[in-house]
Amino acid sequence: MTTTTESPRWFTSSYSNNGGTCVEVAANLAISRGVVPVRDSKNPTGPVLAVSAGVFAAFVAGVKAGDLGTN
Repeated sequence: MTTTTESPRWFTSSYSNNGGTCVEVAANLAISRGVVPVRDSKNPTGPVLAVSAGVFAAFVAGVKAGDLGTN
């Protein structure tokens, strides 16, 4: 059995303007653990939402395609 001890490497989007209203993701865990942790950049010691890698990829694809607009 292999144990993964890799720590999350948090980052914000390059489109972020550092105004403090960002989320951070740790995409480096997508392959090794199958999840993409997401947290509030204003509260790095607060709760973390673990999103499955497939769901996160679908979310990003939807954002890029403009499918998540408000109608």
